[in-house]
Amino acid sequence: MENYIQSEYTNLKFTVNNLFIYQVRNSIEKAVINNIKVLSGDILDLGCGYMPYKDIILNNKNVKSYTGMDIHSNEYYKNKPDIFWNGDIISSNDETYNGVVITEFLEHYHDTQHILKEIKRVLKKDGILFGTVPFIWNLHGIPFDEYRFTPFSLIKHFQNAGFVNVEIYPLGGKHAAMAQMLVIWFGISNFKFKRITKYIIFWICKLLIKNDAPQKKFDNWENSLFSGLYFIARK
Repeated sequence: MENYIQSEYTNLKFTVNNLFIYQVRNSIEKAVINNIKVLSGDILDLGCGYMPYKDIILNNKNVKSYTGMDIHSNEYYKNKPDIFWNGDIISSNDETYNGVVITEFLEHYHDTQHILKEIKRVLKKDGILFGTVPFIWNLHGIPFDEYRFTPFSLIKHFQNAGFVNVEIYPLGGKHAAMAQMLVIWFGISNFKFKRITKYIIFWICKLLIKNDAPQKKFDNWENSLFSGLYFIARK
């Protein structure tokens, strides 16, 4: 199981064989690693899937415990969550966790305000919510691919749910966004000489990713394109 996670989610090396997944998953892993210091105490990973970031989270000496929670799915799980939930009410008492992690989760949930209020309910006072959402990505998990968020819509959702000190940052800038668009286009296209084109796309994307510099602000022009977002919000 550990080898599967490392080959699909973490410690990725950019090759022609992982062209489709590298940029998005590498940027999420970096966001988790670079912001793990904000977490401490008891942590809930909601919508945890294979729990690919469990070891990263537990490597933080300030984290006391990790709990992975997700819905039942016999096909999806190679590593079962610690707790199953019904997709509506989080099966934990009020103020149970010091931190909640939701990576690539909000875009799949049908009622953003409801789930944010549920997360706030199970967070302790001054608890931290950390997560990521895609911005440029193809439809996936159909029919449960519900939303694409802008930084400003996320801020409104968090504030309406009662969170404070909300911080929103890009997972990748305009070059990373272009790389993701290229690999998505390549992955879903059907044309001749695709095997040769794959290597051309690989080297273009490698150059784009190498020269990517995520913006520190958002505007209507130069800083208006990004691959995805990560956020930190406080109860």
